[in-house]
Amino acid sequence: MANTEITVDSKSIQSAGLKIFHRTKSADSYKMDYPEMGLCVIINNENFNSNIDMPTRSGTDVDAANLRETFESLKYEVRETKDVTCEGMKQIMKNVSEEDHSQRSSFVCVILSHGEEKAIYGTDGCVELKELTYFFKGDKCRSLTGKPKLFIIQACRGTEADCSVETDSGPVADVADEDVMWQKIPVEADFLYAYSTAPGYCSWRNKRNGSWFIQSLCAVFKQYAHKLEIMQILTRVNRKVATEFESFSSDVDLNAKKQVPCIMSMLTKELYFSP
Repeated sequence: MANTEITVDSKSIQSAGLKIFHRTKSADSYKMDYPEMGLCVIINNENFNSNIDMPTRSGTDVDAANLRETFESLKYEVRETKDVTCEGMKQIMKNVSEEDHSQRSSFVCVILSHGEEKAIYGTDGCVELKELTYFFKGDKCRSLTGKPKLFIIQACRGTEADCSVETDSGPVADVADEDVMWQKIPVEADFLYAYSTAPGYCSWRNKRNGSWFIQSLCAVFKQYAHKLEIMQILTRVNRKVATEFESFSSDVDLNAKKQVPCIMSMLTKELYFSP
């Protein structure tokens, strides 16, 4: 009987006889000294159509203001849009992806809204996140190919609330060369997704101070953006949210709940916000 098993193999670039470039240490970091840092697009959804039965997101304007201040201090051009439909969000992403980013070092998109496991709510319903990020893939947005594309998502990813556990640990102490133009890059490369919470869990927001995640992200960025690499920064954000916040409610099902953000990275180099 014939062997019907299908296997996929890969060939070594080196064995294929292609030239291998030994890069300097600086090539391990993204080039961030283009004339512009890039765009920071903020989609801030507070109010939703009555037919989709989603409550007003009080406190989201505090998040948006903190984000604007944070990214403007990093020399990004910040564009904020308020209360956007699903089609409107897709159109914003499509329009931005069609701009010329050749003089920009990077791209940042922040979405503040209600959400589900893999979807984000517009004012009139929900859209899968991949439908919004699709426009920035390496084969779609050529002028951002090989450059970092950050998506920061403040939204629930489910309805489960983190009950937390006691631990036995003590308190935590505070403690470019140009890319070769012919190099092939996977279309999914150079993306980073920073989610406010882990898959399946809800994301907490204070009506007066904004969400736990955005409060923490802005505070850590202001302190470390010019000192640490992006994964170090976001790890500190994770720790801040996980250790410094806890829900307080008269409803026992909502009281004493915790949260931890989630980082998903397809970055291929280290990212420092300083050139």
